Amino acid sequence: MKNISRLFLCTFLALSAGISQAQMKVGVTLSTTGPAASLGLPEKNAVALMPTRIGNIQVEYIVLDDASDTTGARRNIEKLTFENNVDLVIGSTTTPNSLTMLEIAGRTTTPMISLGASDRIITPVEGDREWVFKTPYGDTQMALKVVQGMLNLGAKNVAYFGFNDAYGESWHTEFSKFAQARGLKMVASERFNRTDTSVTAQVLKIIAARPDAILIGASGTPGVLPQASLLERGFQGKIFQTHGVLNNDFLRVGGNKVEGTLIPSAPVLVAEDLPRDHPAKKVSLEFKHLYEKAHGPNSITPFAANAWDAWLLISKAVPVAAQKARPGTPEFRRALRDALESTRGLAATQGVVNMSRTDHNGFAIDAPVMVQIKGGKWTLAK
Repeated sequence: MKNISRLFLCTFLALSAGISQAQMKVGVTLSTTGPAASLGLPEKNAVALMPTRIGNIQVEYIVLDDASDTTGARRNIEKLTFENNVDLVIGSTTTPNSLTMLEIAGRTTTPMISLGASDRIITPVEGDREWVFKTPYGDTQMALKVVQGMLNLGAKNVAYFGFNDAYGESWHTEFSKFAQARGLKMVASERFNRTDTSVTAQVLKIIAARPDAILIGASGTPGVLPQASLLERGFQGKIFQTHGVLNNDFLRVGGNKVEGTLIPSAPVLVAEDLPRDHPAKKVSLEFKHLYEKAHGPNSITPFAANAWDAWLLISKAVPVAAQKARPGTPEFRRALRDALESTRGLAATQGVVNMSRTDHNGFAIDAPVMVQIKGGKWTLAK
């Protein structure tokens, strides 16, 4: 009897030791250099704040820079999945980079949580996209917020001026759709490259069309150039930007040229101004305090919050997946994917997440808020 008890005890201790030593690898590829660095660096800062343990599972983060380049993003996810055998990938920062990563996520059956904005990253949820989720709001939610903002200001004729890439085209598609449906007339549509140093020709065409309001479909500091050029040429209508510019570098580079700009945003940027019963207020204030304790007052950005929401998703899904399989196995990756897709009622910095088989973002259509730049600061638009 003693021998049986001893054997049972040894087996229990061995199993317990195995559980306590379980390790999960999270691969991260972000644009911490290049044109999108002002987005990727806050995301990297947020990753550095992520806990290294979920229950009995140790979490290792392998962080790579893709230099804001699609080739770099694909190379990174190949390294993370084929060489490092990660259980999950966070990234990349931008839409084009994330789109180039989809095929590898699907081929290696590795869950991926993108920090890019476009709905194209996760829609339709089939094929490779069955393995892909994202934390930023979709273009649909943000475009609807912009169109409603323009209508509230009495605009009738509008224009679009966006990146000549997947981000810009996706925004144009959604913005045009809602503008037409709500009775706004699109009088001009122009494009520019992220690395352009002059957009004078496009600006002259837009001003000649006499729009009441303009949406600039850009991200990061490159979004300053078209707005500054519009003002230099005398445009006096209202300017909207996308949530891709919501970082302090945009404020610093833009200065008084971006004063008054209206931008749809995640609630975290104006957490103190939110109503007490707002579902994102508590978690936003908690993350804001954590982030600004490490990086200084007013350093918070929605991009950091996008990465933190990825952590919140992981922290809820991992315990569920670990009941079915051990990290480091294809079975665990499948269980983790299924757990992410089953996320319900998770309070995040952007609202409540309710994933589904057809929605790998999970935020409500009315989750965004509208912010305005006043006195060089982000404020909740009234």
